[in-house]
Amino acid sequence: MSSVDSVLSAPQRAAFDWLLSRHSAWPLLAPAPSQAELDLVFDTALRAPDHGRLMPWRFVVIREAQREALGEVFAAAAQAREPGNDGERFRQKAFGAPLAIALGAHVEPGHKVPEIEQMMSVAAAAMNMLDALHILGYGGFWSSGMNARDEQVKSALGFGEHERLLGFLYVGTPRAEQRQPERPARQDFVREWGGLARGA
Repeated sequence: MSSVDSVLSAPQRAAFDWLLSRHSAWPLLAPAPSQAELDLVFDTALRAPDHGRLMPWRFVVIREAQREALGEVFAAAAQAREPGNDGERFRQKAFGAPLAIALGAHVEPGHKVPEIEQMMSVAAAAMNMLDALHILGYGGFWSSGMNARDEQVKSALGFGEHERLLGFLYVGTPRAEQRQPERPARQDFVREWGGLARGA
């Protein structure tokens, strides 16, 4: 038994085992979460840290019936960026899961809370959503890339002037045969600060 195991209760150990088993799965299959399950996911999102209580989170749900329309938005944006591109690679992104959630941030310019912190709150909300989906037995895949940086895509989804599109959370059921990726060793990414050197 490890030293960590010795201080964890059985429910705590189970919770950590579940968190540590989360990974990004792609593509994702039906079924998608029910409305009641989605409500829980969004309630979890709204528990994210929020400097200044600005509540910057904005989410747009794109259900299975709208995937074709979303694909057309992606393709048209790709063609506008690069004339001659048929946009098919971007169109297919819309069909990678039965449900997608556009992740938006309502940013207040000039506020004492820096814009990056306002967007980080949405990123924290997205991670809460990924964990909530995993608890419910679903998979989630956060995609950013050119679609998330495209003003035409942002406008088509109804985001306003002071809102940023930060990506798409694709949601569904992972394929049973998907293997979990090998996790990196924590010591490669964590170090302790020893304080200021004498004379500094």
